[in-house]
Amino acid sequence: MGTPETSREPCPDRILDDIGGAFGMGAVGGSAFHFIKGVHSSPTGTRLFGGTQAVRMNAPRVGGSFAVWGGLFSAFDCSMVYLRQKEDPWNSIIAGAATGGFLSMRQGLGASARAAAFGGVLLGLIEGAGIMLNKVMSAQQDMPAMIEDPVPAMVGGPGFPMGQPHAQTQEGASVSGSESGSWLGGWFGGGKKKESEASSGSKTEILESFDAPPVPNFEYK
Repeated sequence: MGTPETSREPCPDRILDDIGGAFGMGAVGGSAFHFIKGVHSSPTGTRLFGGTQAVRMNAPRVGGSFAVWGGLFSAFDCSMVYLRQKEDPWNSIIAGAATGGFLSMRQGLGASARAAAFGGVLLGLIEGAGIMLNKVMSAQQDMPAMIEDPVPAMVGGPGFPMGQPHAQTQEGASVSGSESGSWLGGWFGGGKKKESEASSGSKTEILESFDAPPVPNFEYK
């Protein structure tokens, strides 16, 4: 369950960082909430003025309350990190419970225990959601990249039958290329070669079939 939180600041600087973030979140959220509430509760004609006045009166208070909660939470979190000598979600859960119990301490032991339980459960839900999100993101990053192999062309185009592999089409293309080359060669060089072969054969045939003239005989009869 324990994965160190590397996105947060180191512990001494974490307190100031959380105080500033909590104050900004409370001020912005409180401003929106109290502006809508002030506009709704103001009489007609002064709704905008009532909304802005409600923001000026209540937004700093809400932001300060959030800043106090964030500062105490970070202080308890850093204390748990120092005591346990490790970073894990249990530090945040214990710090949330301690913060809720500490802020409700003046209302009695029962109220402090209820606030501590509520803070611990709330931080546990937040940390659990964060762990689940990190696991989903890491699983998506660890998935191997699917590299598709080249599929043989099922339809090679016009003139190629269905399901004929690409290799056969290449062999057919080479055969047709050789045939076309021989056909073209017949027009240019191949025809002359055949003619020369045919002419040489005819010459040899003529020489073989030629009869030598009779030798003259000078004997007197």
